[in-house]
Amino acid sequence: MLALSNSVRYFLYGQPTDMRFGINSLAGLVQNELGFDPMNGDIFIFIGKRSNQVRLLQWDRDGFALYIKKLEQGTFERPKLAGNMISGGQLTLLLQGVMLDSVSYRRRYDSSKRG
Repeated sequence: MLALSNSVRYFLYGQPTDMRFGINSLAGLVQNELGFDPMNGDIFIFIGKRSNQVRLLQWDRDGFALYIKKLEQGTFERPKLAGNMISGGQLTLLLQGVMLDSVSYRRRYDSSKRG
C-alpha cells in the first residue's frame, strides 16, 4: 500500500515517459538514467508524454509496486525543479492537481540548515 510521508525520498524522472513501460522498463530508467538503485525503497515518479498519466514505482520489501493514476480530463503539472527530488507534500499536491508554482509555504524550522 502506498503511503506518502517525509520518511521516504521521492524522485521525479524529468523526461516524458512512455506509459506503456512496465515495472522492468521503469526500473531500468531509474538505474540507467537516474543512477539510483530501484530497490532502495525510494519512490520514483514518471509522468506520461501527454501529461495525463503518472506512475509511481517503489520497491516494497519483497517486490516492486507500481501505482498508476490516469486522468479522464486535464493534465498533471511537470514541476520545475533544480534537481529531481520532490517532497511528499509536493507529490500529494501534484496528484491532486494543484499548481505547484502558485503554492507558497509558511516559514518553518529546517534542521538540515543548522550550522
